[in-house]
Amino acid sequence: MSDIVCVTARKLCSKNFFEQLERIANAKPKFVILREKDIIEEEYNALAEKAAEICQGKTEMVLHFYWKTAINLGKDSIHLPLHILRMLTDADKRHFRRIGVSCHSVEDALEAQKLGASYITAGHIFSTDCKKGLAPRGIDFLRKVCISIDIPVYAIGGISPENIGLVRECGAAGACVMSGFMRCDDPSEFISEFDRK
Repeated sequence: MSDIVCVTARKLCSKNFFEQLERIANAKPKFVILREKDIIEEEYNALAEKAAEICQGKTEMVLHFYWKTAINLGKDSIHLPLHILRMLTDADKRHFRRIGVSCHSVEDALEAQKLGASYITAGHIFSTDCKKGLAPRGIDFLRKVCISIDIPVYAIGGISPENIGLVRECGAAGACVMSGFMRCDDPSEFISEFDRK
């Protein structure tokens, strides 16, 4: 199985989002995080229902931010900002088999682990259009995070087949990719570019 995670951003798609998501699901990334930060919970719920159908039996779909929607849909994987995880009770957390958390420092990573995260994303590692004007945190940052915690770390931000080797050398479990998945013509070939490195 690939160590590459797809993070969605439907507005970056040059094609129909659901058709692209189906191609991505068929390519079998490690999992798909349905990010879509620009919509309200009701709209996200409808999007998640359709996306879940597409991913069913192909790859795991991790919902993002709207943890109550995940519970209502019977989904047991969620990805959260750290400030949301801090607010969840132990009873809330028990609904989830997998909890991912976005982290931007070693301190964030340590806190996320202590609060029950199953994995974290650490970034942004390299320069990326998604964080225009913000300096990347770099490989040394990623290495420090990886050696500081015992749960899987997925690098995010500017990850490509050209730099995935550096990410893996740091001890990361894999990497998250957004625009590459949203814009590629053939997600299976795209993933295989990472797997060949």
